[in-house]
Amino acid sequence: MGIAFEIVTILIGIEHLGIMVLEMFASPAKQAKAFDMEESFLRQKAARVSMANQGIYNGMLGALLIVSQFIFPGITAIMVGRLLLIFVAVVGLYGALTATKKIWLFQFIPAVIGLILSL
Repeated sequence: MGIAFEIVTILIGIEHLGIMVLEMFASPAKQAKAFDMEESFLRQKAARVSMANQGIYNGMLGALLIVSQFIFPGITAIMVGRLLLIFVAVVGLYGALTATKKIWLFQFIPAVIGLILSL
């Protein structure tokens, strides 16, 4: 397995842990800036709960991306990493089309780079 693939996969995992922190614990003002959303919307209780719920998913994805590179041997680590990076790429593409174009840069492109490095 290429060291570049491992590094990129782990960095994407760390990024998703950071996204989790923003979604679960950041103030509505910081969330609004990070996610290009209206702060007034993010102050609503339902939006706060929804963001926290989404944060759990991002945190689990981040943890899996990181752990997969340490607990699985050889080709299994590559295959699991690829599967998780495909998830990130699909979600990143959907998010870029529906939410904010920044997702293209921060999620979709890094995932595609990771997938290319896994070949």
